[in-house]
Amino acid sequence: MPVLRQLPRWAWIGGGALAFVAGLINAAGYMGFRHQSISNLTGSTTLLGISVGTGDGRETLHWALSLLAFMLGAMASGAIVQKSTLKLGRPYGGALLLESLLLFAAVPLLDREWSVGLWLAAMACGLQNGLVSAYSGAVFRTTHVSGMFTDLGIYLGHRLRGLEVDALRVRVCVLVIGSFMSGGLAGALLFERLRERSLLIPAVLTGLCGALYSFYSQRSAAS
Repeated sequence: MPVLRQLPRWAWIGGGALAFVAGLINAAGYMGFRHQSISNLTGSTTLLGISVGTGDGRETLHWALSLLAFMLGAMASGAIVQKSTLKLGRPYGGALLLESLLLFAAVPLLDREWSVGLWLAAMACGLQNGLVSAYSGAVFRTTHVSGMFTDLGIYLGHRLRGLEVDALRVRVCVLVIGSFMSGGLAGALLFERLRERSLLIPAVLTGLCGALYSFYSQRSAAS
């Protein structure tokens, strides 16, 4: 897989860190006042269909806005990054800082149990997923792991039949699944202490990643 083999070390580190962040965000969503996934749209789309089918207008609006918010985040990522090929110096840092701001803005709203906080968090996840998909050529999907589990199962099936398996691709699956699960574990522990304010942790982490990337990019350009 040529795209995967071209990814530099900082892209691998960033992919793992952002999968961890997504696990944290999702844990806060599940343990919060609506007990909903923030980053996984499969369940949200199903619940939108159910709410339409049962004629529940309020729930229909909520789920429609949740999906729209995620898509708007991905649109923002496309507008900021613009290019789908990975290149140091492109404004990935700015996109991460925007994600950080969205998460910071979501915290006081979630603390008041306002759904708009969930929509802002969903927008942050859409932005993150669009960003990572752009720089990795869709190799990394950091806000959900269904595809990673599917790929891992396929590769293990190939191995059972004695077929050749790309070890690097298996490493991607293990990295994203392990990081996402670790984020969920950390999110559960943090939520017990901080409640909805546990989202301050991924807000700080994404802001820090954005700042570090911008510093690294500028330093590399100057050298």
